[in-house]
Amino acid sequence: MTALADGRGKILFAVATGWCFSIGVRLAYPVLLPFVQNAYGLDLTTAGFLLTVLWFAYALGQLPGGVLADRFGEGNILVVSTLISAVALGLVAAAGTVSVVFLATACFGFGTALYGVARFTILSDVFPDNDGTAIGITMAAGEVGNAVIPLVAGGIAAALAWQYGFGLAVPIFVLVALLLRLVVPARTSGSTSAVDSLSLETVRYVASHVRQPSIVVVTAIQILTYCIWQAFTGFYPTYLIETKGFSEALATALFSAFFAMGIVVQPLTGRLYDQFGIKRSLPAVLGVVVVGLVALPFLEGFWPIVAGTVVLSSILGYGTITLPYMTAAFPADMKGTGLGFLRTFYMTIGAASPVLFGALADRGFFDEGYFVLAGFAVVAMALIRWLPEGTET
Repeated sequence: MTALADGRGKILFAVATGWCFSIGVRLAYPVLLPFVQNAYGLDLTTAGFLLTVLWFAYALGQLPGGVLADRFGEGNILVVSTLISAVALGLVAAAGTVSVVFLATACFGFGTALYGVARFTILSDVFPDNDGTAIGITMAAGEVGNAVIPLVAGGIAAALAWQYGFGLAVPIFVLVALLLRLVVPARTSGSTSAVDSLSLETVRYVASHVRQPSIVVVTAIQILTYCIWQAFTGFYPTYLIETKGFSEALATALFSAFFAMGIVVQPLTGRLYDQFGIKRSLPAVLGVVVVGLVALPFLEGFWPIVAGTVVLSSILGYGTITLPYMTAAFPADMKGTGLGFLRTFYMTIGAASPVLFGALADRGFFDEGYFVLAGFAVVAMALIRWLPEGTET
């Protein structure tokens, strides 16, 4: 396969492996949330706030991650991100109080954020004609992590203690950092950067591209879909336990199955984007999301909820359509900065969704929360018609 020649296959593997653990450990938090609740006596609102801290810190790190990637090289930033993540996880595992858990969680979220932007710009540079597919494969690798790591972390928490689920990931992150250093070039973009100096002219240059109609509309869509992803993944195991009567082990297994479906969903939606563009592929994906969210509160019993979980895995496919579109809209000298700015913007807003969803659940509106998320998807579908023609890759 020529797309993987000249070392590009190794780069794809290394970047995908790093993303597998970066996102996989973050998604272990919802599985471990009931254990943390029991350990510290937290209500659902406070537990949701821990997830909000994680994702808010992840949001804040996007713009610095993009700027640093443009300025110092994408590969270098992936290594730094992975090492910071290792240190932060060590702090989470060693924490003796809930305040330290919150602080270390924020550090972990910020550290993994540096990985978020650089991986997109690397893949866009290395696979200019197949970026949707390459990003889809990388995100599918993340779903492998999301399927396996929470399951393992939940098992470790049940058998030993929840702290071990974080602590055992520390040496893995160190090994991933070594792999990235050996395989991924320090810089994949051109030698020039729009952010070599921070000035008013630089700000105007970046702002002129951020204001593009294509960027404004796709960012609005991304805000809505990201809120859906955040709230759903943050509380699905808890919902299955508290509302559907599932055991912790069974809820964890279904949560892992949800992400395992992403291994199929994300390369498929990435390919759909490459072939048909955003205006034809995204409405189909979001339509399935609406059906799954509306149906979920009415499903009872093991097999109907399994079927609903499979349908809801379509939530995992939106990013392989919106993010390549967003990345390709920026010129090469500011891809990291532009994408980092937008990711900080929409993730900061989206980070509020877990605590708000948790507050709804605390007040007895767990089921109704899923109807609200379905409404977000409907609005996002309506916005697609305003995406400008001729901007798709």
